[in-house]
Order: sequence, then structure tokens, then C-alpha cells
Amino acid sequence: MFDTMAYKLEVLTLSVSDVDRAVSFYSRQMGFVLDVDYHPAGNFRVVQLTPPGSACSIQIGVGLTDATPGSARTTYLVVTDIEATHRDLTARGVDIGAILHKSPIDDWHGGTEPGVDPQRRDYASLANFVDPDGNGWVLQEIGYQWPGGGPRP
Repeated sequence: MFDTMAYKLEVLTLSVSDVDRAVSFYSRQMGFVLDVDYHPAGNFRVVQLTPPGSACSIQIGVGLTDATPGSARTTYLVVTDIEATHRDLTARGVDIGAILHKSPIDDWHGGTEPGVDPQRRDYASLANFVDPDGNGWVLQEIGYQWPGGGPRP
């Protein structure tokens, strides 16, 4: 029998080619909080940024990884209102793709249709974007609350 242990995902490391450009993108355009920018030597720098409301942060910098800049794919960023978030990110200058929803949802094999899921089901609506290096992100809606708390249609 195994003891139950807590596992907490704290940090994802992304490889970027220009740390300052990436910090600007994630802090100014994405609205991530700059937690630390530690640069003790010319060959080492760690910058940690956290999305608002998240327990997991990202790290970028120099000397952190040998991964190719822009090689991260399909990192999910979860929001409760994808339409509001999409509008906000677009206004901040993020080049984000159109909102799509999985279709058919009950027998999903990768197909999508334009717009949010009509019933606003968890995990059904998404939009894609990349950072300046090409690290790929998926914005996904989970926990949408209907205005007034009413039932889903």
C-alpha cells in the first residue's frame, strides 16, 4: 500500500531567446505577476512569473534549460470566462486565435467549431496563442458561471 503524498506543480520552465522581451510579454501583455528576477552572474538569470490566481508559475531565463527556445507546446492556461479573457488579451495586444469549441462534444475526436460551447461545458471552449518565441499555449474555459447563476441552456 502506498502512502498518500501531496504533489504540487509549482513551476514550468520555458525556453526563450530574449528574456527581457519575454518578461514584457508575460507581465505586460498577459498580466502575469513578476515574482523574482534574479541575475547573480552573466551566464545565469532566473525570472519567475505567475498568472493571476494560479498556484503554478513559469520560469524563463539564462542557464535554466537546454531546450530550444519556443519548443513548449500546448501548455494550458485555464480561465472561467474565455470570452472576457479573449477580449482582455486582444486589447493587451496578444495575437490570440479565435475561440473554438469541441464538436461533437459527446464523441470528440479533435474537431472544432467557431465560438464558445453553447452550453459552456467545462473543457469544451478554447483558443490558442504563442509567446514571442513560439511557445504554444491553449486558453481553456473551466468553471463558467452563467449570469445570475441560472442553469445552462
